[in-house]
Amino acid sequence: GSIMRMGDGEVAENIQVVSTGSLGLDIAWRVGGLPRGRVVEIYGPESSGKTTLTLQVVAELQKLGGTAAFIDAEHALDVQYAAKLGVNVPELLISQPDTGEQALEITD
Repeated sequence: GSIMRMGDGEVAENIQVVSTGSLGLDIAWRVGGLPRGRVVEIYGPESSGKTTLTLQVVAELQKLGGTAAFIDAEHALDVQYAAKLGVNVPELLISQPDTGEQALEITD
């Protein structure tokens, strides 16, 4: 491990983002969406809208020509619902890991 002062290195000024599909969230995060090209974990209680938010972001990314991977830890992705939210399902990369460790390995 290591420790460093955040002011010691270069800070990326122009991070590319992907809209969440919600203007309110994009404004609240102050950068216009989620960082593009990075692993993003959406966490929250059951039935709080995590999957809907994630699929909206995937649809927005695909509109920009990007590729997204969905790690379905609960093995419960409804592809018909995803399509209704605008996801191009045939182009979506989906993984359904058996363990949390597998999920982390897949994202690596």
